[in-house]
Amino acid sequence: MEVSGEAADLVMKEGVQISEEAIKLLARGAKNLAALLYALAKDQKKLYGKVNMNRLLSEQRPIQVLPLRTEDFDEFRRRAKKVGLLFSTIVDKKSDAPYLEILTNSPKVRVARKQNVQLILSQHDFKCATCVRSGNCTLQTLSNDLNIIDLPFKERVEHAPWDKNFPLIRDTEKCIKCMRCIQVCDKVQGLGIWDVTSTGSRTTVNVKGNRKITDADCVLCGQCITHCPVGALRERDDTEKVWDAIADEKKTVVVQIAPAVRTAWGEAMGMKREDATVGKILDAWKRMGADYVFDTSFSADLTIMEEATEFLERFQSGSLNNWPMFTSCCPGWLRFVKTQFPEMVPQLSTAKSPQQMFGAVMKTYFAQSIGVDPENIVTVSVMPCVAKKAEADMDFYYKEYAGKDVDIVLTTREFTRMLRETHIRPEVLTDRKPDSLMQEWTGAGVIFGATGGVMEAALRTAYHALSGKNPDPDFFDDIRTVNEDYALTEANLDFNGTTVRTAIVSGLGNTRKLLEAIRRGDVSYDFVEVMACPGGCVGGGGQPICDGKELAGVRGENLHFLDKNSKIRFSHENQDVAKLYQDFLEHPLSQVPHDLTHGPQCMVHARSGVMTVRAM
Repeated sequence: MEVSGEAADLVMKEGVQISEEAIKLLARGAKNLAALLYALAKDQKKLYGKVNMNRLLSEQRPIQVLPLRTEDFDEFRRRAKKVGLLFSTIVDKKSDAPYLEILTNSPKVRVARKQNVQLILSQHDFKCATCVRSGNCTLQTLSNDLNIIDLPFKERVEHAPWDKNFPLIRDTEKCIKCMRCIQVCDKVQGLGIWDVTSTGSRTTVNVKGNRKITDADCVLCGQCITHCPVGALRERDDTEKVWDAIADEKKTVVVQIAPAVRTAWGEAMGMKREDATVGKILDAWKRMGADYVFDTSFSADLTIMEEATEFLERFQSGSLNNWPMFTSCCPGWLRFVKTQFPEMVPQLSTAKSPQQMFGAVMKTYFAQSIGVDPENIVTVSVMPCVAKKAEADMDFYYKEYAGKDVDIVLTTREFTRMLRETHIRPEVLTDRKPDSLMQEWTGAGVIFGATGGVMEAALRTAYHALSGKNPDPDFFDDIRTVNEDYALTEANLDFNGTTVRTAIVSGLGNTRKLLEAIRRGDVSYDFVEVMACPGGCVGGGGQPICDGKELAGVRGENLHFLDKNSKIRFSHENQDVAKLYQDFLEHPLSQVPHDLTHGPQCMVHARSGVMTVRAM
């Protein structure tokens, strides 16, 4: 391998030299070869940018140390040979400058890597056959790649109690102390739920302050789960509850599929993204024994009818002059604002999430239509989210039923496990339409799964209510978040001479910054959308895990593609929603939807009918 002349020129210009850290490690005998290699790799940042040490090692790519000072060259070569570090000398043709090429697959390095993994395994409960991450585990893959077939070290596995009824489960026995959960929770979500406890060989990860998870301010975003390389963190498995309901002849099982699920379920099944349609999910559920199957995009349209009307009432009444109205579809965001910014709770929309609205309609309107007692209906939702499990545990009471809107919530991962359990091959699935009464959905409902989608869908309908005509569906391009880190997106939109100030944010670390700015009065908005997970529901904590890849952006683009190619792109043009209002709900914000589709987040605001959105 030879360093190019351009690289050499850049190195000489930048004056990159081997770090003192690497020299010191060699001087101490380089007992920690991993640390040495990392130190050498850091020297290359100025030349190559960000260095991924794990990738260098996994690909067994040599590390180029550029350049060596003449006075250091001989000393470095002597010490490197002493510790068994293999290298070759490279001389650039143009500059005649000496370089070293450190081999990352030398015998010494291979032994060190293997021993490090064996030490990790000695503190890991590697019962792979019964682990939810089997076949998708970084440690499992690394062990196989290093040909580890025995364990020379004594096993010592940590045991700690955990509330198995909580939606998020931590298995201490599987934790490898990689600290990823701590990092994503602290630096991305800004919550700091996890922390390092104890010292020395007893060092472990636990809830900060040694509290119970139920006493912490965990919002159940699930980002710690999706970033865990092993099975130490997972969602509570509720699949057996679904199987029991399907097997019960007295129960009518009704399943709804969230918009974001269609973008990701195929990843776990080895399917092309364009082949993994929502129609095939509906077909799969019919094959698994569900009685009725629906697309949650329908109730997303219903949510827009209520939320857009509520926004217009608040906006026109002047109640948003100080603080904006916030969307209320994301349960992780709701848990966050209630614990971190309780003074802003009254600014939440009172509309329930699409999941809960669908459940409520199922146990009233739909139950009446099919002549089934609501108590015998089991509503199941497939969501990209762990917080939806906690949301469903809330009890809502209505005159026709008492208890839960939604009985069981499964993550996308749980659904794919059920699919494998039934041995249903993806290639036999066909596109099936949702069942009648709530069959139609729009592109506006589909984009709920991507950050900014709720806002855009609501504004499409609000614009129609104010002007009497539909805007160009792509009129709201400015609010589609494209930031790499999903930081704040702002837009002032012209509604026939009326300016609507909007903001969109996802990721709770970004959200905290925004709310603090609103609290200080630094910024002012009329309408704000918040999603707890970076990128929105498509990046939810219940989605398939692709270690080392952030796929929220790709999945979000898929939803916008489906929206752009939808026959109907406005929620108020959903004819099944219109029929629901005609036959049952009367009109948005009337008493029936008030009781049925609005939650207890805060008091319902003025319902004098300043303006209502009518279904077409």
